[in-house]
Amino acid sequence: MGPLTARLLLQRGRPKTDRLGRIRRLDLSGLKLHAEHLDPKLLSRLKQLQELDLSNNQLETLPANLGLSHLRVLHCANNQLGDVTALGQFSQLEELILEGNLFLTVNDSLKVSFLLPKLRKVNGKDASSTRTQVEHLNRELTDRVTAHWEKFMATLGPEEEAEKAQADFVRSAVKDVRYGPESLREFTQWRVRMISEELVASGGTQAHEADIPEKPPEAAAAYKPRARLMALKRRDDAPLNLSPVKRVSTSQSAQMEGRPRGPDGSQPALQLEPLHFLQCHSRNNSPQDLKTQLWACAFEPAWEEGHSGSTSQTVATCGGEAVCVIDCQTGIVLHKYKAPGEEFFSVAWTALTVVTQAGHKKRWSVLAAAGLRGLVRLLHVKAGFCWGVIRAHKKAIATLCFSPTHETHLFTASYDKRIILWDIGMPNQDYEFQASQLLVLDSTSIPLRLCPVASCPDTYLLAGCEGGCCCWDVRLDQPQKKRVCEVEFVFSGASGRRVDGLAFVNEDVVASKGSGQGTICLWSWSQTWQGRDSQSSVAVVVLAQLQWSPTELAYFSLSTCPDKGIVLCGDEEGSVWIYDVRRILKQPPPLPAAPQVPTQILKWPQPSALGQPVIKTMVNTVVANAAFTYLTALTDSNIVAIWKRC
Repeated sequence: MGPLTARLLLQRGRPKTDRLGRIRRLDLSGLKLHAEHLDPKLLSRLKQLQELDLSNNQLETLPANLGLSHLRVLHCANNQLGDVTALGQFSQLEELILEGNLFLTVNDSLKVSFLLPKLRKVNGKDASSTRTQVEHLNRELTDRVTAHWEKFMATLGPEEEAEKAQADFVRSAVKDVRYGPESLREFTQWRVRMISEELVASGGTQAHEADIPEKPPEAAAAYKPRARLMALKRRDDAPLNLSPVKRVSTSQSAQMEGRPRGPDGSQPALQLEPLHFLQCHSRNNSPQDLKTQLWACAFEPAWEEGHSGSTSQTVATCGGEAVCVIDCQTGIVLHKYKAPGEEFFSVAWTALTVVTQAGHKKRWSVLAAAGLRGLVRLLHVKAGFCWGVIRAHKKAIATLCFSPTHETHLFTASYDKRIILWDIGMPNQDYEFQASQLLVLDSTSIPLRLCPVASCPDTYLLAGCEGGCCCWDVRLDQPQKKRVCEVEFVFSGASGRRVDGLAFVNEDVVASKGSGQGTICLWSWSQTWQGRDSQSSVAVVVLAQLQWSPTELAYFSLSTCPDKGIVLCGDEEGSVWIYDVRRILKQPPPLPAAPQVPTQILKWPQPSALGQPVIKTMVNTVVANAAFTYLTALTDSNIVAIWKRC
């Protein structure tokens, strides 16, 4: 395609006319256009243009000063855009389509919202929530840059040159002023630079808080703030208003309901404070929804090379028809994916290394989500959309997990009593992929939890099932691709008991639980496996028992934080039970036969919703990030609760 001509514009413009200045809608889609083909001199003659379609081209950027001052709608889908700052020239833009631009991230979405104050829709969706997020970030960044200015100026000597000092201030602000998650670092640095330069230009007399004009009246009328739960402050010794029927009965657990204590009775170093309470899974965004059950959450691992000790503060949650990706520090919902008619039960993270058309390697953070309809949906988190669906099972998927050693290998466990190992494949630039079945594992009961064996994840897979704890050989070099359970693990001589909690604490120690026991079992994989002696059923070698709620209710999922040696589990009254397993296992043998009390119990902090305190709820699952700085609990009353370690 060569440069655009006036004749081509007249052919593709509407209404039909012989003058460029009368065209209101122009379709330039599918012409293989590059940025150099868009001649500002020619396009600036389109004085009345309101809608422009540039989709399905090869645009990596847009030229500045196109002169389209009346443009209201712009379609740029399926291009190769890597930067959105040129969109700022379209100050009257109300609707924007950017789908299919692989290199754009959530940072670019925030930039778009900042640059285009009249924008109402992005990719067909209401843009008000992103705008609110941008306003919040701008207020915080402006305050922090202003404080940095005051601190910086106080350190300057009278002999320092003003011009050099101002340049140094901008550089130091960009380097040192931080707010929000690392995933938004590109946007926050971009805004910090702008705010700093404005502050320097004004001599420090003003810093424009957001540089976003007031919402247009129509946008203000359409915007309804999402209901947000607020924690009610109460003294540590104030009792919870719990139903006496469901109160944890007597004994050692009652002793732990006051201030959290260390093993010697002293106050432990671990202190967690309730930070955010969100109703982000509400059906139809209704604040009245306190019934949607939330089932699973997972923190995004830190994928970057050389950052093995780092940890993410981004958590994915699922429940009802939605999957949400939340920044725990700010409480901001970074992404929300909805599938009407679905009920999501499980989420799992992986990262794929994709080669672009230009030959560059890009790291995609991919989230798999599955549930009632038996479908696995693959979500490109930074781009914010679902790029693939695998029809995995005919019945609901109870849980899924990625292999820790193969980024494209995904286990799915279904109510059809089968576990399937998939290779989801590596998507190309058009998001095309080919998923294939690698193994089918038959179970005699419904698998509820999946857990690759920590010391040999490519060899064995554990599953907590309705009928007990089972193990399969998952080696891919074996000829048989459909396999039955190789061994069942039996607890305290009782077989056939539901196992609804299962996770490795370290490379050897497994934590598991079943309903009706009132305990969590710590057992040794290696010692149990060594004593198997080719039997199909083997008693686990128990290391210790942990005291937990005596409830008869099922499906409270436990989790572990291996880096810290911690086991976590919620209960039917909104409490979070925390166990320091390393401390327990360091006790001299033999370990006490009696169940070990939890290191700490976090009480439900009674947030309020609809003007009333939520005084009790079931915590279905609770998960902490690797560094144990954030803890997220999901309830059966549509509340995502986030704690932060002090």
